[in-house]
Amino acid sequence: MDEITGLKSPCRLVTPEEVEHLNQHGWVKLKRFVDPDVLARMLELAQDKMGADADSNPMKADMAPAADGEAKGALAYFNAERSGGLSNPVLRPLIDEIGKSATRLLGRRNNDGTPVGTRYYSDFFVPKLPSTKSSRHGGNGATAFHQDYITFAVDRTGGMTFWIPLESYGPEAGTMSFVNGSHRAGVMGDYTTYGGGDALETFPELRELEMSEQMDYELGDITVHTHLTIHGAGANMMDRPRWGYLLIVQPADVCWNGSPCPNFDTSEMVPWQALNDERFPLIG
Repeated sequence: MDEITGLKSPCRLVTPEEVEHLNQHGWVKLKRFVDPDVLARMLELAQDKMGADADSNPMKADMAPAADGEAKGALAYFNAERSGGLSNPVLRPLIDEIGKSATRLLGRRNNDGTPVGTRYYSDFFVPKLPSTKSSRHGGNGATAFHQDYITFAVDRTGGMTFWIPLESYGPEAGTMSFVNGSHRAGVMGDYTTYGGGDALETFPELRELEMSEQMDYELGDITVHTHLTIHGAGANMMDRPRWGYLLIVQPADVCWNGSPCPNFDTSEMVPWQALNDERFPLIG
């Protein structure tokens, strides 16, 4: 039991079978992974930050309303809000506990046989807003099939996203699908270079691979995908937000590759610098 939050362990460890599924397919569904009491507290945190409609958080400086009322520069597929997880008494224990599973899923070892380990990179609340309603922040469209890797400006693969729905959701909420085995296809560029299409159009060889079904999540279920795995999601057809939280982790030895990056301040960094300061702590 945690003395501060009064919660028991916020999540379980991954099993060897789940590690193998990630290695084989590039993603894995972890059933009953997060304690429902933790999810309830996470949902309260998200709604405190963003409102019950998931659209009441402050507008960012580059998101002035356009003529249609929606924000310029907004993401089409969800309304992202930084969670402040490293300093939050509910989120930090979950982040640290997930780090243990992330290290098992990464599976890399140092020369001395010890696990390489994983680092925190970022965490967000990511509600997908209802497609039938207009929104200040955008975030109410489908998620085109894409790959995450190039977004993070890092020098090596091994990063993963833990995608945690805060309620039970099915395909009508715009849950994700994954292209099985696509993590073996290599780096496929940034989604903004697809000319308005998606990865399945730009790389038709991906269509030869099997597509997972859109996910059904019972409360406590989550998915994990590698940053090379092609994935996408439908629009949210419900009349309420699809509440989600994502935690992005990287290998412990990851370095900045020198590219511009919206995720962290690089103004006092040099290319190939290790991401080993207090912004990117080891977890687990």
